[in-house]
Order: sequence, then structure tokens, then C-alpha cells
Amino acid sequence: MHNIALHIKMQDWLYILLVGVVFGMSLGALGYSLLGNTLLDGALFGLLLGFTITLFSLIFITTLNKNILPKVREVFWLPLAIFFSFASGFLGTYLGTITADFFALETIVAFETLRFEVASAIGLLTYIVGALLYRFVKMRNEKEVIDHEYVKSRLGSLERQLNPHFLFNALNSIAELIHHNPDKAEMAILKVSAFLRNTMNEQPLLTLSDEIKNVKDYIELENIRFSGKIKLHIEENIPLWHVPKFSIQLLVENAIKHGFCGGGESLNISINFKEEGIIVSNDGEAIQSTKFGVGLSNLDQRLKLLCKGYVEIQSKNKPSFYIHIGACCENNNRR
Repeated sequence: MHNIALHIKMQDWLYILLVGVVFGMSLGALGYSLLGNTLLDGALFGLLLGFTITLFSLIFITTLNKNILPKVREVFWLPLAIFFSFASGFLGTYLGTITADFFALETIVAFETLRFEVASAIGLLTYIVGALLYRFVKMRNEKEVIDHEYVKSRLGSLERQLNPHFLFNALNSIAELIHHNPDKAEMAILKVSAFLRNTMNEQPLLTLSDEIKNVKDYIELENIRFSGKIKLHIEENIPLWHVPKFSIQLLVENAIKHGFCGGGESLNISINFKEEGIIVSNDGEAIQSTKFGVGLSNLDQRLKLLCKGYVEIQSKNKPSFYIHIGACCENNNRR
């Protein structure tokens, strides 16, 4: 619970600092102007108060959230939050007025004669603002957790569709071998077992080099059935990217399923890397329909969820697909 309710990001604090400074300057300038004091001094004093109160809030609330509240029972959270929020406003006001005196800024008389009372009142206001901030942060963090769990659930559903899809095709290939070449069928079963063992990584993203390794293993498996007629050509200098698991393998499988004519001809499959993605092409039969089936729709959805990317048909006559790799969190460096 505390991870959701207590996690305040640094960008939140920067936003709070900006709002506090602007609000303090505006309120200070307005207050000084109504009391007949110098407007510039009011703006500078308000800026100073906004900065010092936010500074104390950052130090106290961060310490409270990280080091104190996670170690105590939730029943003590509210009184501790009230105390630390009040202390932030109280001490921030004290420091602000002392700093204003040091720089000879004009201050309202009440800040000099009733410093304790004014600091206490501002401390109370700081707690109210802090309570509103807590509600906002908690609601934002809960939404992020819900969104994250939705993505995990959706990806899990897509991957549960994907593994049977691969197994269905692999078992069909083995079934064809059993009757006329039992030795190759046995070898194919062992290859399927080894391939699945290598791909049982629970992470939805793999390094591109690992995905390429899976593709090579898959081609080796298929070449048992097709007597080495599937030729794989991979561009050198593989980028240090991450891609959805089975992404390239699925396009290679699709090329063999729909592009391979059989007979004496070979099928050449090429994998090339561009600035924003991966091109998988082959010299087999032309693409007849641009409508995505289960496998390609699955890949397109996983690319959108994981990388803000997508897959598209680049050419129908010379079958080629373009995997656009978007903002995967690991893909910060481009080739």
C-alpha cells in the first residue's frame, strides 16, 4: 500500500516548487500592494517563502515517506503527516523571514511582531495543501498500477495465444515426418523441446541478439522437414535493441507457411536493420491479402503495448514486413 500512496516523483516536486514560487510571488505582490508596501519586495518575499517552504516539504516528506511511514502501522500515518507538513510550513516561514531580514527585504509588520503565530498559520495551510497533494499522488499512482496490471494481463493473454500457435505448426510438421522419416521426426521433437526451453524466459522483451538466436534455432528445426531448403540471411552488426519475444520468429514462420513453394526451390529469408526498425523479407510467393491473421495481429498488439511500435507490410510482390520499434524502455541507444 505504501508504495502506491507514498511514492512522490522528483518531477512532482519540481512542479510543486514551480507552483509554490509562482503562487508565493503573486500573493506576496498582491498583499504588499494592498498594504501600500513595495510590490517588488512583496514578490521577492513571496518567492522566498514559496522556495523555503517547498524545500522543507521536500526534505521532511521524502524522509517521512521513505524512512518512517513504511516502518510504522498505518494508524500513525495521519498524525505523523500532520506534524511533518506543519513543520515544513512553520520552519519554511521562519527561514524565509530570517533570510528576508538578511537581505534587507521589506516585510509586513506581522511577520516581525507575530512571527510564531504567522508561521503556525502558514504551517496549518501547508498541511492542507499537503493533504490535497497526497490525494492527488495516491490517485495518480493507483491509476499507474492499474494501467501496468492491465498491460501485464493483456500481454499474458497474447503470449498464451502465441505458444499454442507455434506448437500447432511445429506438431503438424512432425506429424508429416512420422510416417516417412521417423528418425527426422524424433530429431524434430528434440529440437522443439530445446527451442521451447530456450524461449521460456518470462520477460516479454528479449534482446535482439537472443531473438535472432531463437530464429536460427527455429530455421534449423524447419529444415529437418524441408531438407535444408530454408536459407536465412542476417545483416551483420545486430543493434543493441530489445524486441517482443517471438516477434521476428513469427514473421519467419509466416514466410515459410505462406511463401514457400516446396519442390526443388529454396526459400531465402532476409533480416535487415534500419534506423527505426527491422525488415523481414523473403523471395517466396507474393502476399495475397493485407488482412492480418491471429499471429500478425498478436505481434502488432504486443508492439503497441511494449514499444509503442507496430508491424506493417512493406511490399506484397516481394514479401516483406517492417517491424517499427518505438519507445521500448530499453531502446535508448540507436545504432
